[in-house]
This record gives sequence, C-alpha cells and structure tokens, in this order.
Amino acid sequence: MLIKEISTQECLATVSHASTGRLGCSFQDQPYVVPIYFASEGEWIYVFSTFGKKIEWMRANPKVCVEIEEKVSESESISVLVNGLYEELPEPQFTQERAHARQLLAKKHHWWMNAMAERRVGSEDQQVEPLFFRIHVDSATGLRWGS
Repeated sequence: MLIKEISTQECLATVSHASTGRLGCSFQDQPYVVPIYFASEGEWIYVFSTFGKKIEWMRANPKVCVEIEEKVSESESISVLVNGLYEELPEPQFTQERAHARQLLAKKHHWWMNAMAERRVGSEDQQVEPLFFRIHVDSATGLRWGS
C-alpha cells in the first residue's frame, strides 16, 4: 500500500466536492466527534444545525476540526483533516451570510434532514430553532493511499 501526502490545494478541492464529514470539538479536555452535512466555498465550511452539545461546546471553545474521507476508486482513498475556527451566524447581523450558506447547502441532497430529524426525535418541542454556522479553514492536510 502506498501512502502519499497531498497538497493543500488538493485537500481543499476534496473538501469542496464533499458533503459529509466528521466534526471534532472539545470542551474541558474532552473530545467530541459527530457526523455533519456541509457545503464549502473557499476558506469556509458552512453547516446547518440545531442547538445541542456540539454548539454548546464550540461556543465555549471555537477551535474545531473536520475530517473528510473520499473513496477515489476501489483501491484508492483520500483523507483530509481541516483545522479551523467556529463562527455562528445569528440573525440579524449575518442575514446575508445565512442566505449564502442556505444557497450553498441547498445544492446538497437532504442537507437539512439530519439536524432537524435528530432534534425532533430527541425533543417534545416540535418548534426547533435552526441555526447556521461556518468554520474558517486555517489549515488542511491530507493523505492519499492505495495500491
């Protein structure tokens, strides 16, 4: 098996066409990793969510990472790790950014379903407040491996 480090540009290209990944955050030296649906553009990763543990933890510690895996072929895969900073996009000060995030996410299949379904199943309150956040990509590293 060959393992090769890939360039930052190739990492960002992988992120740009991916729509799922794993978000890592931490609070009081405890890590937490959850799957997310996302869209990206340039140095930003956009996510739709509802309030919960990850939001609470990222508000306390905005340093996060996102891991993306892509299967290139039966014998080749890419893994990318993005480090960055969480930024919530509340109304009304981020109205344009929220609209932009919604526009990017709308291009992805079922971008809203995971967050809303998860929260509604876990809550008696059917009026769940949606929120958008973005992650500024500070660095990206990746590996390509296969035969």
